[in-house]
Formats: sequence, C-alpha cells, structure tokens
Amino acid sequence: MIDYSRYTLDNGLRVLVHEDRSTPLVAMNILYYAGSRDEEPGLTGLAHLFEHLMFGGTARIPDFDRHLLLAGGENNAFTNTDITDYYVTLPAENIETVFWLESDRMNLLDFSQRNLDIQKKVIIEEFNQRYLNQPYGDAMLLLRPLVYKIHPYRWPTIGMDISHIMNADQEKVREFFFSHYTPNNSILTLTGNITCGRGISLSEKWFGKIEKRAVKSKTFPSEPVQTEARVLTVEREVPADALYMAWHTGPRTSDDFYTLDLLTDILSGGESGRLYTKLVRQKKLFSEINAYVTSDIDPGLIILYGKLMKDVDIRHAEESVYEVIDTLKHSCSPRREMEKVRNRYESSNVFTNTNILNKAMNLAFFELIGNPGLINNEVDIYKKIDSMMVTEAARKYLDPSNCSTLYYKSAGKRQK
Repeated sequence: MIDYSRYTLDNGLRVLVHEDRSTPLVAMNILYYAGSRDEEPGLTGLAHLFEHLMFGGTARIPDFDRHLLLAGGENNAFTNTDITDYYVTLPAENIETVFWLESDRMNLLDFSQRNLDIQKKVIIEEFNQRYLNQPYGDAMLLLRPLVYKIHPYRWPTIGMDISHIMNADQEKVREFFFSHYTPNNSILTLTGNITCGRGISLSEKWFGKIEKRAVKSKTFPSEPVQTEARVLTVEREVPADALYMAWHTGPRTSDDFYTLDLLTDILSGGESGRLYTKLVRQKKLFSEINAYVTSDIDPGLIILYGKLMKDVDIRHAEESVYEVIDTLKHSCSPRREMEKVRNRYESSNVFTNTNILNKAMNLAFFELIGNPGLINNEVDIYKKIDSMMVTEAARKYLDPSNCSTLYYKSAGKRQK
C-alpha cells in the first residue's frame, strides 16, 4: 500500500507527498497540464519547445543544471499529447535546492531572444535527426493526420511542421507560458525520505507566493466517429516495408482502457504474444510486430506496427493481422493466457512502484485524471477483467471501418 497525503495551496497548486524511509533520496515530479493538444494548428510544437526552454534558465538562475548537479541531483523531462513532466531525484538533505530551482522557473523563465534561438536550433536538429533522417521516422507524422481529422492529436508532439517552431516569436512563447505554466495548472508530487509536513511546508514557502494565472480552456473538438477504412501509401528509402494500423478507442478514464491494455498484451506481449507467434515465428511474414493502447486523456488509439520480411506482400500481411484479430473476436482467450497477462501486469506494477521516481510520476498522473488512489487499485481492476470482456472489446474497436492504415513501402521494390 502506497500511503500519501494531498494538499492544495491557495494558488491552486496540488501537492501530494508519499513518505518512504527506506531510501536516502527524494523524488520531485512537477506535471504541467500542457501538451501538444494545447497548441494552435498553425503553431504546433510549443509544448515541446517549453520542455527545452525550462532548462535554459531564468534571469535569477541562468544555469539550472549546475546547481542541481552540485546538490547531487539528476533530472529530466518529457512532453506528450496531454502533459509536460519534469522530474528530479536527489539526496533528501538537499531537497530545498530543487524547491528553489523549480519554483523560480515556474515563476518566470528567461524569454530572451538568445535563449529562444538556442532552443529552436536544438529542436530543429532533433526534428531532422529523429523524424526526417531516420528510417521510418516520419511514420507518426503521416499516421496521425490520417487518423485524426479535427482533434489536435492529429499532430505529433514535435509539431506538425518544423517551420512552426522556426517562426515562433517571443510574444507567442510568453503567451503560452503564462496560460499553461501556472500553479493552478500543475501537480507537484514528492516521494521518498521526506515527511508530509516538511513537503507541504516547503511547497508553501517556495511555491505559495507564485500568483494564480488564467489557464487556457481545455475544450477541444470531438473527433467524428470513423465509419470507413482509411489507407495511405508512401515510399521511402528504407530497408523493408512496414505496416502501421490505428483504431480509435476511448479516453484513458474509460472503462474499456484496462481491457484494451490486456487485449494488446495478448496480441503482442513479447514473443509469446499471438501476433509474434503466428506472424513472426510461424508464418514468417514479419521480422517484428507490436501493438499498444495509448494513454491519451481524450479518446485515443490502439496502434499496431510491424516490419515485413523480404518479398512479403503488404496487403497479405495486413490480412494476416486481421486473421489473428478475428480469432480473438470469435473465441474467448484461454484461462491460462488471461492469467499470464494479468500476472505480468501485476509483477510489472509492483516492480515499478518500488522506485520513488516512478511513484512520484504515477501519483501525479493519477491525480490529473481524478483518482490518485489508482496507484493502489489498478492491479485489482486488471484482475477483474475476464476473457469475455476482451472478446467484446476486440469486436467493438478492432473493426476495419474504424482503422487507418499506413503502407510504408521500401522505394524501388517491385510492387505486388
């Protein structure tokens, strides 16, 4: 059982503290409810830009990392469709250092043109390396606008077009900061060798004076129900054809999320998953194949992707994927298979939550979606999922009319 205390400052900052005396360390996680879906269609990539800008320092503290390293700390961050998350681990006796650093950059960043230009260059290089100059790197740039037509999930976190970041000016950057990087749009979690009283006291001391700001509306257009299959074919200089398939699902808080998570584990849970067993090991159609359900706060996706073996027709590979899915739709999973995937999740959950940083991140996310108690209750939810629920979910979501497919073909190959 992971015990925690919850407190909200007058400025709206939510603070959760979990004491763990088995470690000499403390983890701090700050979740900003600002992701790529909060951007405008003509100015995408801002949330990711801010992940970089936050490490560019402030007028008071120009070098964030130097002070943290001197305190024995380690830190990093990530951005996704819904949130930007910053996390630090350091010795408990130096915890006030990170309160000083994090509160300073929540209060006001360095918006100088020099700092903005430096971070723009970093992101442009990242875009080129990871998305344009890497085999299959642009797959999500192609798949997302095929799947989503009006919802802002239609562009990836890096942005729809790198020109958006190139053209971002100081005014737009400041506007995004003050409407998203606010205490009333954030969650702070502390786990490790710190008492609840000290955690709340330090939160009040360092974050309590930061003023609440007006947060941009979180109302987004609902994606229309997809009723017809969508297909896009591209050719690239890659060593093998690849198949990408995406089906619409519900949001992270839907009742079906956990069932779909187990469903994708049945399909692609390592080398014992059905897709690997049938299509890699037995039929030798793919060299690798995987599937997962996204954890998006708004309605998300099941995404399947695989690289084909030489001379395999991509449409035949797609048909074979549906043959595996149809088996799941028309016959319940054996009891042993269900026990295996449930036990795999339970062991993963237990292992994950032995780490103080993982506990801090999970508490923050569960608080965001309205139920921090899930950190203790998710295993029980998975245990209640039976094979009939998996079969019904497969029938409900894994339909060709609900699927968008990307045929990512190797240029120069003889077309079948």
